[in-house]
Amino acid sequence: MPKANGGPGQRPASEGNRGEGWSDGDHADAQTDGGRMDAPPLVVDVDGTLTRPDAGARARSVDPRAMDALYEWPGTVVVATGKAFPYPVGLCGFVGIPETVVAENGGVVLAEETVRYAGDPEAARAVAADYEDAGYDLGWGPADTVNRWRETEVAVSHDAPEEPLREIAAEHGMTVVDTGYAYHVVSPDVDKAAGLREVADLLGLDPRSFVAVGDSENDAPTFGVAGRSFAVANADETARNAADEVTEGVHADGLLEALELVRQEDI
Repeated sequence: MPKANGGPGQRPASEGNRGEGWSDGDHADAQTDGGRMDAPPLVVDVDGTLTRPDAGARARSVDPRAMDALYEWPGTVVVATGKAFPYPVGLCGFVGIPETVVAENGGVVLAEETVRYAGDPEAARAVAADYEDAGYDLGWGPADTVNRWRETEVAVSHDAPEEPLREIAAEHGMTVVDTGYAYHVVSPDVDKAAGLREVADLLGLDPRSFVAVGDSENDAPTFGVAGRSFAVANADETARNAADEVTEGVHADGLLEALELVRQEDI
């Protein structure tokens, strides 16, 4: 397997404290399998990272090889995504791994049966309302399954105008993150790195012990916290510059390449 290329913007791992503004959700008594610790813990993105490398109608579907790789990883796996909370939880179930997730770009985390929230969902919804009052549409149709179960932020289609969204978000003290698949209205102090710190706190792990794999600007903060980071070859410039290494393979091919490198060097 080809070795990954050195990234142009290598960053030292940064030490992180528990994020501000977090609150615990309901805490169930069920026990979870925290994963075997024979390998470094992983934090992996979904869209653009676990997805198929081919084009076409199934281009955004999760590659079954990636699902197998996560199931077989001999350590903790955290699924970190901009998608609404139920999506990564469901993905963990279908993969067969413990429900350990960073969702909504860090707005919701789940580990060890504990849910924690951050951000300002009321402000995000106010941005969406003002955006629609200005004559724009979020772009997802009447059912809006993109936002229907979203708890801490709002996602807007790439087909919608970006500049007025950013202007309205700024008026409410919010920011807009472009994940490559949608514009996300988020609180400025919320990102995947803050979410990873929360998950690591719940698991009793150091964020610097993680290996991170992703493809987008919303993965860049995670790359700055994890001890080692890979951007897959289809990653945007922000992610590529933030990563320690850039794979030769795209999408799931890049993920598998990164995991194989870690296996060869660290296990």
